[in-house]
Formats: sequence, C-alpha cells, structure tokens
Amino acid sequence: MKRHWLGILLAAVLPAPTFAQHVAAAADLQFALPEIIAAYVKQGGTAPKVSYGSSGNFARQILQGAPFELFLSADQTYVDQVIAGQRNRGPGVHYATGRLVLFLPKGSPLVADRDLTDLTAAVHDGRLKRLALANPEHAPYGRAAREVLERKELWTAVQGRLALGDNAAQATQFVASGAAQAGLIALSLARAPELAARGAYVTLPEHWHTPLKQTLVLTQNAGADAQRFADFLRGPEARAILGRSGFGTP
Repeated sequence: MKRHWLGILLAAVLPAPTFAQHVAAAADLQFALPEIIAAYVKQGGTAPKVSYGSSGNFARQILQGAPFELFLSADQTYVDQVIAGQRNRGPGVHYATGRLVLFLPKGSPLVADRDLTDLTAAVHDGRLKRLALANPEHAPYGRAAREVLERKELWTAVQGRLALGDNAAQATQFVASGAAQAGLIALSLARAPELAARGAYVTLPEHWHTPLKQTLVLTQNAGADAQRFADFLRGPEARAILGRSGFGTP
C-alpha cells in the first residue's frame, strides 16, 4: 500500500510526456480527478490522458506550445497567463476552490493546532527540522503556504528548514514519508485514505492566504472530447466528487 500511494504521488513530479495529452492537471487533483474520470466514462465519455504537476510549469509549457487540450490550474493566475499569451480557446472558468492544511506525520513532535501556535514554538525551540511545502515560485499551494508563514512572521525563520516540492503532491510525499516533521499541503491530498492513515491535519483559515481558485481553460489545441470533459467537470456529479475530496465548489 505504501509503495502504491507513494508511486501515485511520485508520478506527479515527473515531467509531462512529449506526446499529445488531453489534460494538464494541478497536482492537488491527484486523487479526485481519477474518480471524476471514472464517472465520466461511465456516462459514455472517453477517458482523457492526464499529466499532473505544478500549475506554473504547465502554464509555461502551454505558452511554449505543449500540446495539451485542457488546463486545470490550482489557481486563476496561471490561466490568466495562458489567456494573455493567446493560447486559449474561450474564457477561464472557476470550477472549485482549494484549501490549505497543516499536516503532521505520525511521530511528529509537533501538535496540530489551527492557529499554528505549536508550529511557531517548534520553529524557535528546534523541534521543527524540516517543513514541507510546494515551491512558491510556480506552485499555487506553495504561494499560499508562504503567505500563511509571512502572516505568522515565520517565513524568514524557516528558510533553512524548507523541504520544497516541485508541486503539491511532491511536498505531500516529503511530509507523509516522515522526511519533514510538518507540511503545509492541499486538503484534497491530506484527505486521501492512503494519506490520512499516515498522520493528522488541521485545515487553516481561508482568509490567511489568497483564495486558491481552481480554474480551467481550454487551449487552442482543444477538440470536441476536451470540450465535453470540461463541461462534465462543471456539472453536478463532478462537483459532488470535488466536494468529497475537500474542495469548495462555486
């Protein structure tokens, strides 16, 4: 089981293949999207091919001509970049909202509290050796984590202790494996059964960071199948799955 879910998370850090893909998906969709695809196929749809990774890296690849047809970003910023670069077909659509959590693996010396009082204490008393989060430079959850740490006046103090994942899934792998004593990760990943059994988490207040508006956009390469799948993602069945996975739905 451990190898199975670690393999799933590791897949999210691999670069996108050079052959055509249908969907470039933010890593926080790693567990929710397969269930959505299964429901889509059950209704007669064609299963899309999916690559998971950081939204910023995917936006850059699409702007450089990568043959994705549908981009599922973890926030609106990178969809706006694709639109500004005229690589889109149609507007961006806000289809879900992500949430950030503090996740502690089993055996962590920290306490999971929503106001991060013990995390603050652990930074100063030395209990925190490594803090996992996605890279703020191109991963929306990393940006949100940085905003939280800046709000708590911890960003400067943790600089030498950061375990930066290329995306949300890799940051989750770091903390779930015990390589970090704490992690600021996506609720959708923390709620996955394979991960929930390996630690505890608390959901952080939404107003502590810029909203993680999951936004989709069809690219210039989009065909009819991509359009149909995008329509399904905005429908009630997909929204129900996203809700169960920890996303807010607009």
